[in-house]
Amino acid sequence: MSSKKMPSLYFDDLKVDVPIIQGGMGVGISMSSLASAVANQGGVGVISAAEIGFIKEDFAKHPKESNVVALKEEIAKAKQMTNGVLGVNIMVAMTDFYDLVVASVEAGIDMLFVGAGLPFGMPMDEIKKSKTKVCVIVSSDRATNLIFKYWDRHYGVLPDGVVVEGPKAGGHLGFKYEQIFDENFALEKITPPIIDVVRKYEKKYSKKIPVIAAGGIYTGEDIYRFINKIGVDGVQMATRFVATYECDADIKFKEAYINCKKEDVTIIKSPVGLPGRAIRNKFLEAVERGQKSPFKCVWQCLKGCQYRKAPYCITQALVNAQKGRLAGGFAFAGANAYRVDKIVSVKELMDELKRDYEKAAEI
Repeated sequence: MSSKKMPSLYFDDLKVDVPIIQGGMGVGISMSSLASAVANQGGVGVISAAEIGFIKEDFAKHPKESNVVALKEEIAKAKQMTNGVLGVNIMVAMTDFYDLVVASVEAGIDMLFVGAGLPFGMPMDEIKKSKTKVCVIVSSDRATNLIFKYWDRHYGVLPDGVVVEGPKAGGHLGFKYEQIFDENFALEKITPPIIDVVRKYEKKYSKKIPVIAAGGIYTGEDIYRFINKIGVDGVQMATRFVATYECDADIKFKEAYINCKKEDVTIIKSPVGLPGRAIRNKFLEAVERGQKSPFKCVWQCLKGCQYRKAPYCITQALVNAQKGRLAGGFAFAGANAYRVDKIVSVKELMDELKRDYEKAAEI
């Protein structure tokens, strides 16, 4: 018999009261304000490390150093505002991935969420000396198996958790364009085989590894279904946290969510060569027409970015959007962004999710 209340989530000795992880959103959408607010409500609040140094004055001259300094500062700020569980999301595809992982561990972060690539070059000596838990973000059982096999063989440890990100997520997606709309790649379909891989390794290590579902989860009822019917331990949600007072983005960014219609949420081809989900606007329409936004690449922040051929700088576009300058950028968003109709507090949102979970449990 399933419990009517949301279960707690455990990463070894780290307890998360509410099984909701707020997804990391860059550039600058989830920073200390949003992350601490979520942590205060019992979930995991996550800071995005993606080009976080844009808030520093000398970012254009010293981008790498600015990212490390800004990340440590945001973690410190968040810790001053909460005693709850905090995480940092770092993309493996980032040029300074290794440095940002080290910086997060040194700053005493509770959790790391690493995705957008296979996390093989980890500073494992630093991680093993710390209390930081590491969750890997995957989109297939094959990737899960590769990571677990590598970590088992080279590090002698396993990830502390697995986030399964489906094709309805916002931002860059780990799927080919045609897979995004193929039911065989729906979150409900890809999750059970990943759970099977994790269970196999759990037996070997006698260790419980939580599996978290992400991408398109919108209501408390969705959370109930994934935990009690699909068998995950928790969920990751990002889109719903954008339209909160505490979200670190400009009000115009939040209004892009509130004002968008279903047909406005579209798949774009990012300059980094991946499909991504975003809200259609004049900037993206101009890109579609072949217009280029001239830019000077400050540094190659993403390993795979072909900046010489790119029609615009992805970092600059996302920084503009975060600051509300949507004429020069766009908002990444999940498939359900059009359902957002008002700005609420993080507490109101979390209370609603818990209430709807409990209602679903009674049916």
